[in-house]
Amino acid sequence: MTEMLKGTLEGIVLALLAERSAYGYEITAWLRQRGFADIAEGTVYALLVRIEQRGLVDVEKVPSEKGPPRKVFTLNDAGREQLSEFWSSWSFLAARIDELQHTRHDTEGA
Repeated sequence: MTEMLKGTLEGIVLALLAERSAYGYEITAWLRQRGFADIAEGTVYALLVRIEQRGLVDVEKVPSEKGPPRKVFTLNDAGREQLSEFWSSWSFLAARIDELQHTRHDTEGA
């Protein structure tokens, strides 16, 4: 499950950022609220660095009440395009897996 999640985490984070801008800890909290309890903050921060380097988000440094400024991530046009590609790939893959599952059930019952 962990390996499968790593392959889809970027798309999940882009989908969250499509809802609204956020900083790293908020994104981690949202993931946990949505059932992804095992995701480490470090994993999310490393992913945010990668999507920033790939130009999928715009980053604004916002003053924090505690400590250094927070980096707030906003999905940009390139990120929205990547998210659209993610959903297309996800839909294709989910349909193929669903077919395999139903084929397996059909052959088991025969």
